[in-house]
Amino acid sequence: MIVEKETVVVKDIVKEHDDLTKSNTSETATEENEAVTEVNTEQNPLTENEQQANEENVTADIENDEDEEAENQSNEATAPTPIALQQTEPPSIPVSKFFPNKIYPEGEICEYKNEVTNEEKRHLDRMHFDDYNEIRRAAEVHRQVRKYAQKVVKPGMTMIEICETIENGTRNLIEENGLLAVCYTLWSAEYIYLYSMVDNNFYANEIILLVTHRQLFQHNLIGVGFPTGVSLNHCAAHYTPNSGDKTVLQYDDICKIDFGTHINGRIVDCAFTLAFNPVYDPLKAAVKDATNTGIREAGIDVRLCDIGAAIQEVMESYEVEINKKTYPVKSIRNLNGHSILPYQIHGGKSVPIEGEYFAIETFGSTGKGFVHEDGECSHYAKKHDVGHVPLRVAKAKSLLNTINKAFGTLPFCRRYLDRIGETKYTLALKNLVDAGIVEAYPPLVDIKGSYTAQYEHTIVLRPTCKEVVSRGDDF
Repeated sequence: MIVEKETVVVKDIVKEHDDLTKSNTSETATEENEAVTEVNTEQNPLTENEQQANEENVTADIENDEDEEAENQSNEATAPTPIALQQTEPPSIPVSKFFPNKIYPEGEICEYKNEVTNEEKRHLDRMHFDDYNEIRRAAEVHRQVRKYAQKVVKPGMTMIEICETIENGTRNLIEENGLLAVCYTLWSAEYIYLYSMVDNNFYANEIILLVTHRQLFQHNLIGVGFPTGVSLNHCAAHYTPNSGDKTVLQYDDICKIDFGTHINGRIVDCAFTLAFNPVYDPLKAAVKDATNTGIREAGIDVRLCDIGAAIQEVMESYEVEINKKTYPVKSIRNLNGHSILPYQIHGGKSVPIEGEYFAIETFGSTGKGFVHEDGECSHYAKKHDVGHVPLRVAKAKSLLNTINKAFGTLPFCRRYLDRIGETKYTLALKNLVDAGIVEAYPPLVDIKGSYTAQYEHTIVLRPTCKEVVSRGDDF
């Protein structure tokens, strides 16, 4: 014990000596610097104005250094840090595992035409980083899933197999978790009771209100954005197979694969065209070029009709030869882009404004360039603005409750109802459609014998730039 105490004392003495030495050295250096400064001042005397100018320059340099350091720190904080992981086949590793800091890569950045970016706009941009990061995560899921789909989808596969391949990949990579929190209303004679479910615990609060129905949609829902569209040939959109559909993809088919992903209602709507016969390549090229034109022309306060005019001009400059017959490529005039709102795939806006999310999509056809509804319906969605509608059919009430809890206002299809255990719901679903609570979206087709193609991207109209969040190496 005596040895230990002596050792401690010796260490303290050494430390004091070192500190004293450093202090003396620092004081000596300071005195030398002051002496040099005095000598320089005597040799080169400065006027009062010159001294003030020097002080201002030093202050400005310090502020610039601080701003640059803050900007660098901000960039470092918002930069993705991917790790070396190899995605499995079929895809099963969530994209969050590839980015441990939970910062996801930006899409393609495009500058606005005749727009000036200032510090205020850059500040607004930074304020919405969390929203951008959510949709970037959804976009990264889309890129990885479609990369796998483009590799494995082949003639001979049923349309159900294709859809399940894409949807299962999406659920795995996005870490679909069902409802983290869901709100829905239950009716009583004179009051509305609001129930909140968090971690499977229910808490009831009586809200004294007049009986006015207001449906609350769910929050923190992560998963598939809408049913996978696999429209074939003259069918341009809104076809996904219902259970029992035995349609098989053929070599001469041209298939539009349109699927969505979302994080907390931020939906990525992106589509591409898959064809195995090279005869369709000019049709695909025309539509892809038109979509890129739409992205280039899009901007804040630019009317969608003006974007459509530019798209049409580009697309209809192409032609395609099929079976020794030449067809002009026509832009499908009653299918176009749309705004995207949280949990609402079709926002319906015609003039984009700053901060909004838009789907730029184009369809080309060798037919009339005009589509109409035809065939068995598979796509449905609960209307976002529907009020209280009294339902007399018990099964319809039960089905509506299921739709509210499982999908809210996100689109769904019959296969999704089958997947969550609903049975014998056909008449109940029709009752909800007839009552105006649920909207049906039948397949949209051009004339039989024609061929159609589609390309689509989701863009964010940020204050400082356009970001094509769904852009990838493929298109």
